Amino acid sequence: MSDHALPSAIARPSTDASAAARAAMVARLEKAGDLHRGPVREALLALPREELMPQAYVRRSQLDEKPPRWDLLEWANEADREELLGVLYSGAGVAIQHAGEPLVDRLPGPRTGGPMTSMASTVGMTANLLEELGLRRGHRVLDVGTGAGMTAAVACRICGDAGVVTLDRDRHITTAARSRLNDLGYQPTVVTGAGEAGWPQRGPYDRVFVSYAVPRVPSAWMEQLAPGGRALVNVSSTSPSWPGLAVITRSPRGLVEGELRPVELGHRPGHGFERIHISREFLDRIEAGSDGRTTRSRQAPPQDDARGLWLALAFLCPGLVRNWGAEHLMVGAPGCGSWLSARPDAGRGWALTAYGPRDIWGEIQSVAARWRAAGEPSVYRLHLDGDDHQWVSAGAGTADLSWSLPRTDSTSAEEER
Repeated sequence: MSDHALPSAIARPSTDASAAARAAMVARLEKAGDLHRGPVREALLALPREELMPQAYVRRSQLDEKPPRWDLLEWANEADREELLGVLYSGAGVAIQHAGEPLVDRLPGPRTGGPMTSMASTVGMTANLLEELGLRRGHRVLDVGTGAGMTAAVACRICGDAGVVTLDRDRHITTAARSRLNDLGYQPTVVTGAGEAGWPQRGPYDRVFVSYAVPRVPSAWMEQLAPGGRALVNVSSTSPSWPGLAVITRSPRGLVEGELRPVELGHRPGHGFERIHISREFLDRIEAGSDGRTTRSRQAPPQDDARGLWLALAFLCPGLVRNWGAEHLMVGAPGCGSWLSARPDAGRGWALTAYGPRDIWGEIQSVAARWRAAGEPSVYRLHLDGDDHQWVSAGAGTADLSWSLPRTDSTSAEEER
């Protein structure tokens, strides 16, 4: 493809409902500030998500109900179309694979038990990242984590499919994506293999997009980045509460540099990288305050928008998860059962209720003090010495705030430099 014109397969008429749903989704993204006028917006307006995700799951059970129950909706079934349009164009993540199943020739209907093993990411986060990549015609693009193929489709439309490689470790994912992308008129290189190895056969790449979170940056992604290139990847701790986005660049002279930013939303963890969570049972215990010890503090908790502080806390004090559904600060440590609840009281102070062996309030305030001494950084330097040593830092001298990224075991306590 030599220009921005849509291939004939994409240009075929779509249903009025589908076109209206795409336009409404794009309008919501623009209003939220996740999307702006430009090639990414035009791609999202043009690409019919139901072609790449002709089947998708909706959950029929409550979040903690066991076993979980889903229904697989199908675009070919007219009775499913209205609900499926709502799922595909809501902007939320979309479950597309259950328990590692093949995606082609599946029978629609109910599923019980087992995990969802592939998700299409939230559209706002994806659109925001794709805009930051600055995709241009002729760019060579490595898309790590194919999923539904939506990112690959956008890259093909903007850059031309000859330079696009999309990679996933699951052959069921790549088989379905290859067929559906081809049906849309795109023929990127679709590869089945381990994402952390990249695909050097078609590199180096001007842009690298990774659709899952990792505990550290695989050296292959840096090695396969072209001079002037850019890679975006979520580098996070085991906590889902405070994700980080790594922005990695290679200078025209070949120097690799990186920064780590706190972000509101991040991708799900990749293969072998488990995250902790607060179960409904644990959350009920926190909300009940059972056996908690209550104290009072004149010191306020850090503001929610001090994201640089919370990102540092996630790495320096691993094992903490925040309950964002609470009206006040509520943090749990599922590994040991500790928890903290902090509420403003009538005396303009804070009522603290805590339980367990960890002093979570003390940990928060200690990291907050170090963060302030380092200049309240909102962005950190990401030092990338291959696989041997990767670390994050801000400030200097005695005000240095830094930590090392784990080498292999993502669940181990992070080493503080």
